[in-house]
Amino acid sequence: MKTISVFDPAMCCNTGVCGSEVDQVLVNFSADCDWLKQAGITVNRFNLSQQPMAFADNTQVKAFLENSGTSSLPLILLDNNVALAGRYPTRQELARWCGLALEGEQAASSGCCSGGKTNCC
Repeated sequence: MKTISVFDPAMCCNTGVCGSEVDQVLVNFSADCDWLKQAGITVNRFNLSQQPMAFADNTQVKAFLENSGTSSLPLILLDNNVALAGRYPTRQELARWCGLALEGEQAASSGCCSGGKTNCC
């Protein structure tokens, strides 16, 4: 199975989904992480303000921060390889990386003209 490691910028909580003004991107990504976990994918998130040693102890992440700075976070690793930096991935990207089908994709790819509905041609 795949492992996704997310090195988040400094946030008030481990997901950033807290407080009165929540960023919808963080809400979506948090839901996407839950979706991945339900599919059996390992997802590890590290918050710079709460887990700074996770950043310092990972030579790849440390080098990234030295070259690009904290403004380039989040850093997303897929099986310890850089997959994305500077923004959170979409569910479509996560699904592609992990070989997962999105809801409705299987029916659409089966060649059925109605997308898997009961009155298929």
